Amino acid sequence: MKQVDVLSPKASRYSDALADAARGVPGALEPLVKQFSPMLWRVARAQNLDAASAEDVVQTTWLKLMHSLADISEPAALPGWLATTARREAWRRRRADERERPTDAEWDSRLPAEPNPDDDVLTRIGASDRDRALWEAVSTLNDRCRELVQIIAHSDRPSYGDIAEALGIPRNSVGPNRGRCLTRLRDALAADPRWRE
Repeated sequence: MKQVDVLSPKASRYSDALADAARGVPGALEPLVKQFSPMLWRVARAQNLDAASAEDVVQTTWLKLMHSLADISEPAALPGWLATTARREAWRRRRADERERPTDAEWDSRLPAEPNPDDDVLTRIGASDRDRALWEAVSTLNDRCRELVQIIAHSDRPSYGDIAEALGIPRNSVGPNRGRCLTRLRDALAADPRWRE
């Protein structure tokens, strides 16, 4: 008797979007772009890229997916494929940026500071004190915790596998890291009077 593979709802959604994109259906990847671009942005920024380079990495990752539609045989592995591709592109971009970086310190000092995406969140119109307190507390976390919290906040219920791929850590370390990071965030928020209001 032939065994029938049953895809999870997420994998089925990924499979449908990839199949539609392969057939040339306009906008087929838009739900995936909306879901995974924040994660890809964080993966790129985690490699110490400036905002423009990180944006290039995200766009290049989506272009690579378009060129690799026929190669994706496991739709459930799509988040990991995207994270791995973005990380590799970020490494390439960082190496290229380092080769092109000007050596004149005076010139570097005249360049404007790169905008921090978290500052945009903090200063957006109508942000409540609780919102500001939350993102200020997130900004006090170490890099790994900040990335993990931001991936959780900006992705549609990422699996531990997705998070592990995005952060480049073993899957079985996601839970303990998540617990420690959320405890640090909870402690930082408990100390902020704006959060208790």
